Amino acid sequence: MMKKTLGIIGGVGPLATMFIGEMIVRRTKASTDQEHVHIIIDNDTTIPDRTAYILDQTKQSPLPFLQRDAKKLAAYGADIICIPCNTAHTFYAEMQGACPVPIVHMIQETAKRARELGAKRVGILATDGTLAAEVYQQALLEVDIQPIIPKKEVQQQVMSVIYDYVKSGKTVSKELWRPIEEEMLQQQCDFIVLGCTELSIINKELRLGSRYIDSLLVLAEVAIIACGYEVSN
Repeated sequence: MMKKTLGIIGGVGPLATMFIGEMIVRRTKASTDQEHVHIIIDNDTTIPDRTAYILDQTKQSPLPFLQRDAKKLAAYGADIICIPCNTAHTFYAEMQGACPVPIVHMIQETAKRARELGAKRVGILATDGTLAAEVYQQALLEVDIQPIIPKKEVQQQVMSVIYDYVKSGKTVSKELWRPIEEEMLQQQCDFIVLGCTELSIINKELRLGSRYIDSLLVLAEVAIIACGYEVSN
């Protein structure tokens, strides 16, 4: 298969952008520099907050920024584009419609991974915007999986670890994370999707375990294969 160049629309958030770059390098089967994926990263921190706009459409829309960045990466030579932000996939159809090259659908690919794992009830840990847009709920239902969302007070904790901790450069402790996990287990989830790329940072630091499906890792592996490379074991 002919090797392809990957474009990454980053800045959403910045730490997750750097982390997916590392993930792709570490997960690519390669023994020399030349055997790795050619990646173009646009760490565009000017993109407005996706959740803020979904919940209040008087806020500035991120869509024109996402469309601009997708076209810019294609012009730079990207053959395939990925976006390490689950909430941004609320605007997937409009982004893909404005982009001349394929954009990997992170949420659909994560739902497919859950199906491959034999999941029946999957908890969704994500931003308020992602949950309000119901993109994960729909993707999971399409593959015959029951989506489970946190109770209100636990969702507030999820938003806090995303915005008050990871996006603010603070470390999340196991003690802070434990009530979130316990809530999803009490709802009899057999798997839990980390449906926000900031949560992937927590997974890296806390090593959450095999019950979790990390959307950022799924995106990295799908991107590697889509570009014509192999995923290392």
